[in-house]
Formats: sequence, structure tokens, C-alpha cells
Amino acid sequence: MDRKLMLIINPAAGRGGYKINLGDALQILDNGGCRSTLFFTQDRGDATRFAAEHAGEYDLVACVGGDGTLSEVISGMMQLQDPPPLGYIPMGTANDVATTLGLPKNDTVGAARRILRGELHPFDVGGFGDDGYFAYIAAFGAFTEVSYATPQNQKRALGHLAYVLQGAAQLPYIESYKTRVEYDDGVIEADLVYGSMSNSTSVAGIVHLKEEMVSLGDGMSELVLVKNPGSMEDFGDIVGSVLSQRYDSDKLLILHTKKARFTFEKPVSWTRDGEAGGAHQVLELRNYAAPIRFIF
Repeated sequence: MDRKLMLIINPAAGRGGYKINLGDALQILDNGGCRSTLFFTQDRGDATRFAAEHAGEYDLVACVGGDGTLSEVISGMMQLQDPPPLGYIPMGTANDVATTLGLPKNDTVGAARRILRGELHPFDVGGFGDDGYFAYIAAFGAFTEVSYATPQNQKRALGHLAYVLQGAAQLPYIESYKTRVEYDDGVIEADLVYGSMSNSTSVAGIVHLKEEMVSLGDGMSELVLVKNPGSMEDFGDIVGSVLSQRYDSDKLLILHTKKARFTFEKPVSWTRDGEAGGAHQVLELRNYAAPIRFIF
């Protein structure tokens, strides 16, 4: 039986790479019984609006773009009582969700086949404040501004290297924040240089958590806290331990929780799925257990 597919496309993602083999991908989907309707985004927020207003009219939803596009689509689908299954055709620079899910990147044909042949998997979604959402990470502190402060032309030209170069340029300016973190198992008060709540094995295409540490649909998120190391040399040791997946520094905490409340002395800037999330003195994050059925 034919299925109606809503395909949301960000034409700016991945240097416009969606155009390559898009026709072949659409033919594969059509041959597989998916009748596609295309929605092209023009501005930030379009994907959320499209999904919120129209996803309920379709049997399947898929998006073509980077993690930001996917995040917007999920935010829109979270406004539906019973959202349809979601597929992803990754186009972009970091593609953390694609890395976590093992999806082919910048390969419209391969991703289209996955949409047809893949299985449904439960996928947790993060709650950000009173009415916001994130697909895979909310974070503050060291390097978190990199993903949205790096100019788009640098991202397109340099890919992951752009994140590394921009991050290196920030090294002399790393701040620490006196923070109170309330989570499922207690309270932590510390001077932090970084904090995040996530549901991903990949962060900015650079840092990778071990797969056994992350379950995408278990109703639990990973809470990562990095205490002030006291010197840039010690901070480099922490970064090295994370990059090598040792996680053996006494300044690094990786916990599991359903919710977390962060309280700071003054408003602190956050990112949400690699985009600016605003400054907050108090911010509550939570895990919505498996409201999305992901195809992969």
C-alpha cells in the first residue's frame, strides 16, 4: 500500500549537496511505495513550522539537512500527539545524529534505501526550559559556542576542521562557572568549564562517547560535567582523555539522569543542538522518553 511521505529539505545544508542524486533517491522512494511531497525551508524555524502544521497528515516524515534541520523537525513533531515515524537524509558538516545512528552521510540514495528498509527505533528527545526541545545535546561552556560562532562559509569549506580551528582560537578565553546541578541522584556544586545533557555518542563530530554508555531510547540522558582544571595544561589532559575515550580524569563526570536543573551566579550562554540557545541563570532540562520513532 502506498504511503504518504513528507520530505523537508534544507537547500543550504551540505553545500547544496542534496541536489546530487536527489532524483534517484525520490525514484527509489517512489518505487518503494512512498509518494513524496517536498517542503523547502528558507529561514530558521521553517522546518519546525512545517512539521508542526503538516506532519500529522503523512504516514512518514523525513528531512534532508544537517543536525540543525533535524532538530527543528523534531521540535515540530513534538507538538503532535502521535507523530509519524521519522527518517533522516544527513547533509551537513558534523552530523552527530547520523554518526550515532550509523546513517550514511551526504548519500541521498543510501539514506533513501534506509528509509524504506530500516526498522523503527525509539528515540528520546530532550526538553529545554519550559517549551523548547533538543534532539541530541544542550550544552554550555568550553567550545560550545564553536558550532554557531563558526561562519557558515568556513563550515562548508573546512568541514570538521572548522570546529577544531575555531575551538583552538578560544583556548585563551575559557571561563569557569560556579554551578549548582540538581539531577536524579543528587546535587553537585562545582566550578565548571563545561556542562551538557545529551543523547548522542558524537559531539561536534569530534568527541565520541563509547556506544555502551549511550542508549537512545531508554528514557535516560548523559550528563557530562567538566570541573575547572586550574590550568590550560590540565585542561588539555582532560580533552585528551575524552578524545581517547578514557574518561579517567577526576575533573570529568559522566552521569545518567532523566532531568537536570542548572543554577548559575549569572546568566550563562547555552547551545541547543549546535545552535544558540540563549543565556540562562536557571535552566531545567529533561528527557522525554521515546516520543519519536526513528527509521534506521
